[in-house]
Amino acid sequence: MTTENVNPTPDDLAAVDRCKSAYDRIRKELAEVIIGQSDVIEQVLIAIFARGHALLEGVPGLAKTLLVSSLAEATHLSFKRIQFTPDLMPSDVTGTQIIQEDADTRRRQYQFLPGPLFANMILADEVNRTPPKTQAAMLEAMQERQITSGGHVHRLPEPFFVLATQNPLEQEGTYPLPEAQLDRFLLYIKVGYPSAAEEWELARRITTGKQGKITPSLSGDEIVELQQLVHRVPVSDQVLGYAWALVRATRPGTPEAADFVDKWVAWGAGPRGLLTLITCAKARAILHGRYHATVGDVQWLVKPALRHRIAGNYAAQASNLDGDRLIDILLENVPADRKYEKPT
Repeated sequence: MTTENVNPTPDDLAAVDRCKSAYDRIRKELAEVIIGQSDVIEQVLIAIFARGHALLEGVPGLAKTLLVSSLAEATHLSFKRIQFTPDLMPSDVTGTQIIQEDADTRRRQYQFLPGPLFANMILADEVNRTPPKTQAAMLEAMQERQITSGGHVHRLPEPFFVLATQNPLEQEGTYPLPEAQLDRFLLYIKVGYPSAAEEWELARRITTGKQGKITPSLSGDEIVELQQLVHRVPVSDQVLGYAWALVRATRPGTPEAADFVDKWVAWGAGPRGLLTLITCAKARAILHGRYHATVGDVQWLVKPALRHRIAGNYAAQASNLDGDRLIDILLENVPADRKYEKPT
């Protein structure tokens, strides 16, 4: 098996150790406030270290907002929360031009007043509550990491990532995110109910006022360094080939499509789905102290990476097959132990 990179340098190995230590510290700090949600926390951190954005979906009361705000406390990053509402305008998010008078010359000129997007970590709360015009204003920021206003380009700070939340209930009066914007989110994370033991501990801790405090343990510069490290992590042809086969098998009407895909899938994942699987597998590897991604990393990430990039057709809806169930069938149809080689 070949790899995309040479053997790791001592500096890279040391950086992996620092990443593992930082990951352990952050999890320990978040445990002071967040009970359970282990997989959700890991997926959010993977999105951050992979230099991407994440969409968290869950019913009210599952601590989605608390998780994001607590994560901001655990890092030395600037943090802004935007509560999306139907009357929110694009300039309320990106910023606006105002007329400013020079104190010395008395001349008036336009000056850009930055909006809440100008922070390292953005909590876009209930992002599906705002109209498409305001949702579209987020696209340039999420993809290009910049804002254009008055003919001028304003760069956003680094690191920059959007952690958005949405409620799957009460869809009346909401504006579902278009596929183009959904695809901008690296991971689509489902937040479920806590386990019985976790909910017991949650009730005990909250009602007795025993919530802990979070101490910042990771700086912005360290996050940027770890994001750069992710790109240097090697991926074997076997791991790359498995991710490649999974993505190509989701596309109906193609030679690689599985039989169930032609029957139940309207459209499948594009190249960004493959890039997401590989990059996030690398990020998960260094979080666990490894300098190589594995097939197991790809399998663990396939649902949050692809569930918003695969759309079931009417036949799938009639059979109660949602995106997660389609991915389960996909994993059953694409063997992980097959030898994958670069196509000619």
